[in-house]
Amino acid sequence: MTKIKSNTGGLDKLSKNMKTLSGEIKLPELMNQKFISKYSNFNDIENLFEKSEFNIENKEDFEEIPDDQLNEFITKNTSFNSWEEMQKKAMEEYVKEKLFKGL
Repeated sequence: MTKIKSNTGGLDKLSKNMKTLSGEIKLPELMNQKFISKYSNFNDIENLFEKSEFNIENKEDFEEIPDDQLNEFITKNTSFNSWEEMQKKAMEEYVKEKLFKGL
């Protein structure tokens, strides 16, 4: 009888990478320079929001921005039609990059 050998290295790496996806993700990490440069004319998320008329000193300031104003700003300054759309794409790319790192 022939023994079958299998290489589970890829599955092991995938499993290890999945564990890195837990916890809170800071906005500059989620929307890193690569992401912002790809979908806007800015170098990073800080640079993008410096162009805005919003006074953002902390998380609370950001959360107080009216949705319609934030969406309008995002539409004018990125490839996205809304802040929600931008967040979804950033999360998709972030997870894909982290999950398949090294594979």
